[in-house]
This record gives sequence, C-alpha cells and structure tokens, in this order.
Amino acid sequence: MLQLGPIGFVLPWLLLALPLLPLIWWLLRVTPPAPRRQTFPALRLLRDLPAPEQTPSRTPWWLLLLRLTAAALIVLGLARPVWGPGAATDGEGPLLLVVDDGWAAAADWPARMAAAQAALDAASREGRRTALLTTAPTETAGNDGGAIQPSGLMPAEELRARLAALRPKPWAPDRAAALAGFQSWRQAHSGPLSSLWLADGLEHRPEGEDSAPLARALAEAGPLTLARSEGRATRVLAPPRAEPDRLLLSLRQTPTALGGQATILARTGDGRALASTSIDLPAGATGGEAAMELPLEIRNQVVRLEVEGEDSAATAVLLDERFRRRPVGMVGPSQAGNETPLIGTLYYLERALSPTAELRSGDIGQLLGRQLSVMVLADRPVAERHEEELLEQWVQKGGTLLRFAGPRLAEHPDSLLPVRLRAGERQLGGSLSWERPQRLAPFPENSPFFGLTPPAEVTISTQVLAEPDPRLSERSWARLADGTPLVTAETRGAGRIVLFHVTANAEWSNLPLSGLFVDMLRRVVALSSGVVGAEGSAPLAPVETMDGFGRLGPAPGGTAAIPASAFAEALPGPRHPPGWYGQPGEGAERRALNLSASLPAPRVMAPPPDGTRLQTIGGVPAERDLGPWLLGLALLLLAVDLVLSLAQRGLVGRPARLAMLGLLALGLGAAPLSGARAQDDSMPLVTRIGYVATDDPSADEMVRQGLAGLSDYVNRRTAAALGEPVAVRPGQDDLSVLPLLYWAVLPDAQPPGSAAVAALNDYMRHGGIILFDTRDEGSGEGFAPGAREALQRVTRSLEIPPLTSVTPEHVLTRAFYLLQDLPGRFTGGQVWVSREEDRANDSVSPVIIGGHDWAGAWAVDARGGNPYAAIPGGARQRTLAYRFGVNLVMYALTGNYKGDQVHVPAILERLGN
Repeated sequence: MLQLGPIGFVLPWLLLALPLLPLIWWLLRVTPPAPRRQTFPALRLLRDLPAPEQTPSRTPWWLLLLRLTAAALIVLGLARPVWGPGAATDGEGPLLLVVDDGWAAAADWPARMAAAQAALDAASREGRRTALLTTAPTETAGNDGGAIQPSGLMPAEELRARLAALRPKPWAPDRAAALAGFQSWRQAHSGPLSSLWLADGLEHRPEGEDSAPLARALAEAGPLTLARSEGRATRVLAPPRAEPDRLLLSLRQTPTALGGQATILARTGDGRALASTSIDLPAGATGGEAAMELPLEIRNQVVRLEVEGEDSAATAVLLDERFRRRPVGMVGPSQAGNETPLIGTLYYLERALSPTAELRSGDIGQLLGRQLSVMVLADRPVAERHEEELLEQWVQKGGTLLRFAGPRLAEHPDSLLPVRLRAGERQLGGSLSWERPQRLAPFPENSPFFGLTPPAEVTISTQVLAEPDPRLSERSWARLADGTPLVTAETRGAGRIVLFHVTANAEWSNLPLSGLFVDMLRRVVALSSGVVGAEGSAPLAPVETMDGFGRLGPAPGGTAAIPASAFAEALPGPRHPPGWYGQPGEGAERRALNLSASLPAPRVMAPPPDGTRLQTIGGVPAERDLGPWLLGLALLLLAVDLVLSLAQRGLVGRPARLAMLGLLALGLGAAPLSGARAQDDSMPLVTRIGYVATDDPSADEMVRQGLAGLSDYVNRRTAAALGEPVAVRPGQDDLSVLPLLYWAVLPDAQPPGSAAVAALNDYMRHGGIILFDTRDEGSGEGFAPGAREALQRVTRSLEIPPLTSVTPEHVLTRAFYLLQDLPGRFTGGQVWVSREEDRANDSVSPVIIGGHDWAGAWAVDARGGNPYAAIPGGARQRTLAYRFGVNLVMYALTGNYKGDQVHVPAILERLGN
C-alpha cells in the first residue's frame, strides 16, 4: 500500500497510467471542423465555396483540460485511494489481534471494535493472515480461566465475523491463562509475527506481582502495538452501606487530569429512576463518596444502582433483601394476649413495623431456623441455656436483637443485654422517682436517632435502670431530660443488641403511642445488616445474570448454582456470572451477586516493554474510500464533455445546451440529498402504526415509545415488518396507509373537528381500526368518570357501531397467540369491540375500546428498558401485553381469517365430494 500523506492507495501500480496523460492530450487536441449550413442558390454556389485549403480546428484548451481531468480521476479512482487509512502494524507475517474483553472494556467497546476493524482492513489490504486472542475466560471455562487459546490463522475477512460476534464479559480478564495459551500456540506457529493488543488499560494482577509477562511475550515474538484509551477514567461502583434513611455510596476510579462528576441512579425493578445523587471527582481523585437520602419506603423499591452513562457490569449494583425490607421475628412474654388491642405487648410493635418489615411470630428456635434480620423480645427473658446460645451465635453473625424492658426482664435479667440492670424498677413515688414524669432529651449525634425531634408530650413514668459503667455514655442512644439512659446498645461480633428501658406498650410510658416510636423502630431495623441465619446449603440457582454492559438477561448455559452457605464467599466468574440467584418457585427470595464487591480499586496498567508502539483508541476519524467519489466525478465530467462536444459540432442549440447543463448541475447538487429524499418518498410503502397526536408532549412520547416497542416485538416474533410509528392529526394527514391507529384518550380531550370526523369515519369505513385507550383501569374502577366523559366527547360524532365485550372466541384472542386475557400496563377491565353480526369489512371491528394502558406496557426507552411498571403482574403481565399487541397487529393486517377457519371442515368435506 502506497501512503501519500493522509491518502493511501490500495492498488498503487495503477498510478503508472498517469504518465500517459500527455499521449491522451495529443490524441484529443484535434477536433473535426463543425459542419456549416449553406443555402443552395445555383448562381452563388461556386462563389461562396472557399477556395483556399482549410486545416482542422484544434480542441479548445479548456475542453482538453476537462477530458484530461476526467481521465486522471478514473486512474486515481481505480487505484482505490483511502482517506485516513488505519495505521498498519509494523513487521511482516501474520497479525495477532489480542483483545481484552473483560468488564473494563465495556465502557468504550464500540471504539475498540472500530480500532480492531481498522486493523483488519489494513491487514486485508496487505494480504496478511490474522488470528484472534481474547484474554477473558469464556463461559465454558472454569473460574481458574480454563484453556484460553488463540484462533487459527485465517484471512482478515473471516476473522471479521468472529470479531463482530465478540462481547465483553462481566468478569476480569485472565492474562496469565492468555499467556499460557499464546505460548502453546506460538510453538505451532513460528516465524514472523506482529501483534496489536487492545488493552483495557487496567492492571488485574495483585499489587506487587509481575504485571507485564504477556506484553513481554508478545514483544519477543515480533513488533507489538499497544492500543488503549487515554483520558478516560475506569470506574467501579461499590455496594452501598446502609444507614437510616440513606445509602452511603462509594465510587472508585483511575485518576484523570480533569475533574468532573458521576451521577448515581437508583432504579426499580421495571427500570424507573427513583432518585439520583452526584459524586464530585476532583482532578487526580481515585474515588469519591456521597449519601443518597431515601425514605425507607422508597428504598424498599430500589433494586439497582448504576452510574449514569457508564455501561459496565462494574458500575451496576443489584440490591437484594439485605438492603431492603427486613424480616423481623417477634416474641412476647406469653403465647396468649400479645396482640390484645391497646394493652398487648406486641400490639404497638406490629403496627409500627408492619408497613416496612416482614413480621414473623413463633418461638425463638422456630424464628432462628429461618432467615431473619431482627429479633424483637418484648419483656421476654432468655431463661433457657439453649435459647441463650442460639441467640448469641445469631447476633455474632450479624443479627440485631431488639429488647424491651418490663416487670419480667427487671426480675430476671440475662447476659443478652447491652448494659447491666439494677434490681427493681424506677417508679413514681419511690426513692428514685421523679416528682413528675420525665421528658426525652435531644438525641446525641452518635445516635441513630439523631435528627428526630422528641415531642414534648412524650413522657416516661417507669423504666429499668442501668448500673453505672465507664462505657454507659457511649452505649446510650437516647436519654431522659435528667440524663438517665432510655435506649442503650452494644455491638457484639457482626451484630448488635439494643434495649429500650421501657415496655413496648403504654404501661410505663406513652412513647408507643407517638410517631416517634415508629421512627425509632424503623431506624433500628434499617441498621440491621440484612438477612442472617440458618440458610443451609441448598443451591441458589441463577435467575438472571449480567453481561459485560451491565444488562440483565437469561443465564448462560454453563452457569452453575451456588450453595447458600457459600454465597458470601462466591466470586463472579464464568461459572457464576454476576446477577440474581435464588430458589426456584414464585415468591422465593433472591440474592444478588455483584461484580464490584470483589474488585479492588482500579489501577492503571504498567508501562509496556521498550520498543512497543503506543496507539490511542478513539478520537481517530474512520477511514474513507475515495474511489467511488472520484469515479462518480469522472463520469459527471464526461457527461459535461458530451454536452459540450455536441454543442461544438453544432448538434445542440444554445437553449438545449443550457438546459442539459442545468440538469447536470441540479443532479450534482441533489446527489447528497437523494438518500434522505428517497427515504421520505418511501415512507408510505412501509407498514407503520399511527397514533393520534395530542397537546400533551409527555403522553405522545409515551405512546410513541410503546408503539416502537410493540413494532420491534412484532418484527422479532413474526414475519411482519413494521416501521417506526408515526404521529398523525386526522383531517390533516393521510390515514389510508395506516392499518391501525392508536388513540390515547386523555381526561381533558376535546372532540375532533368536522374535517377530522370525516377523515376518521372514512378511515373506519375502508377497513381501518382505531384503538381507544382511556388508561384508567389502574384506578380499579374502569371507566372512571373523567375517562368516560372524555371518551364520549371524542366519539360523539364518530360512526361507532354497536359494541360488545371481547369473548374468548373472538379473533383477537387467537390471531397469533392464544390468550385468555388482554392486559396492558393494567389488567382486569373489559375490552369492547363491534358485534360480529355487523358484516361490514368482513366482521372486522373498526374500533377497540379499553383502559389498560397498552402503550405503557409496550414502552421501551432509549436504554432498552421498560420505564413503566406492569401492575400487578410484573414481567408475566408485560409479556401477555406484548402478545396481545401481536394479535392486534395481526388482526389489523390480516382481518378475520382466523375466524374463517371454523368453516374448514365444511370446505374439506365439499372438496372431498
């Protein structure tokens, strides 16, 4: 390949034709004289004929230059010039393409693939054979990396298909296994070799180990080019730390010269973003922290944290039950009377915790036999040695033991208390009593209750007292106005013990009657470390796993289950990709395996060996083939030459000559727009679903997302080919090319004008179908008054036929899928169609009316997620909504053909006769 500045020539030997241009000049410089028009008067014939001998006229210099330019353009175009050709690797022989395809490569994967394709283009032009070596273990390998081998040598065109199918893995590369595979491959492929390593720029070996054995081995085999991104930080979002009403976020990154911010999004299971928090990252910073303030009710809905704009398995964190709703076991002093209204020991506890926690009852042994986060003992001494050992082991593993005082605990204290208790109670009228009930003091800063304001009406009349102790002050979470501890706590192992020095009912204080009691309990439960207890060794099967971009999907075939007892020590890898794991069955708990939990802080890759050629990934414009442009320009110049030659010979008059030149100029100017113009002209030829535009941009965008998602689903599941949905305004736009029209009826919708009514009636008379969606079934009432009135206003002037509800025998329930219900984002309501007895349009209903918000269920946002929740059925309901959408499209495209199948037996019988 010949390189001349930014232009390279794939076939440079064709440039040898350029010296022949002077010969072309000599051949083209003579033009026969143009014919002359002569009258035929006999007397003047001899006189008008010129006597002297004439020489041929020479070609004008400007026409000759035009022809030479066209000839030069043809030569240059056939030489295949390329603007900005990718830099070929140094050396000779085959090209080995080494690709880091671990999690760190996902953030700029398209740029990496573009660089790899450019290298293959250069190898193809040079006729070099190529091979591919990926450094991340595959799903079929073990956690130790397995056998990673380079591919066999093949032409660049064959390797291009393998490269296009490559995707980043949601785990780290194993360069040691890649080195072993390269060394064994090298023994069978000796000779000259050059390598291009698309590195992720990170060091994946433990600090202190040799970090460049693969780079040295590649450099020893031949010239090495190391390509990596520059100026881009690689980030890791660590699992958060749970605190009352907030999550502490930690982001680690490789340092960059420029500072900035990272935005963390909190998403629900259906992809909705509930909150966002920004983390400041100054220049040179290796990470940052921030707090995401979330009420507990909101935090219970969050299942995923992710860094906005960073598509990587290391920047997405799944939140399981350890970060959300806690299972709480409750044990009272006796089996009976605990839930007695107003006076029961557990009565106020149940009402305070039930909105945000899963409450369980039973004895201590039964409760600890299941997964449990908090154990509540209300005036319940731990008398038996077996129970005391069980509780002690459970707390040491991370459980939170919450205890409430009472007469029984005061008389029989045990070792599972944060402080030692004095004998007896503190009562009014006694030697250690107050003259009047005491109020609460403000909560100290080291208390989880800090920030709550004790109401003035909350008073304490009786409590158990703590023995004086040097550490009593630091163990006190709440005090009375005179400094007496009211709530004390002690950390034991990974868990803690918390004691309220009053009863859990209103016998000793009015604290359980206040909202402060609810807030205090919820903060204590929120502090628990999550689900701990007897999980056994039952395997947790993979439910959904992440890919390298952090997107959830079905688990690969080689994914193995993880024993529950070993889940905390499990490391993400080919056998156990990050994602959701759990027991099979509806409602079973799921555990989250996050990649970032096992990743160290990202470190920049060590410098490569001396002599390595460095290349930057991204920022380099793609190469452009100039051959077609030059040949096209040459053809245009030849067309101009044809017109001018005809004019020189007098075969074309001046008006025709100007017209032809004008057409050529117009064609040249319109060439860049031909693609877009052709696309616009072809729009009516593409089958599309239309929707009626409203004056609400957000509603229109939701409908557009829904119809786009449905069109994509139909294209993937059926032979239909739907284009992008189009917004229309009846009476202004042509509706005849649309088989289906979606109309989201808003509560403030106004009746259509006369032109729109005429267009809609004509549309329905000629086979069009309008789906009216009132989107009101979510209220549980179906056709709420506002929706009913809006629908009546919209359809008052339309030719709506008599309606009936859809039955299981209707074609809509079996046009493609067999369906029992027709749900959308909501479910449960009636769907109305015209009576089948009306034979207009072959019994195809021109209208379908419902309120299930089908567009909301079909909607797909720019990230490929579903932004609106399907209530109450979740993913299963959304699948059924898509299936109804397929049936609806098939019904609109094919009509009532499924209904005609009832006549098949009679038709077959007639054919048999």
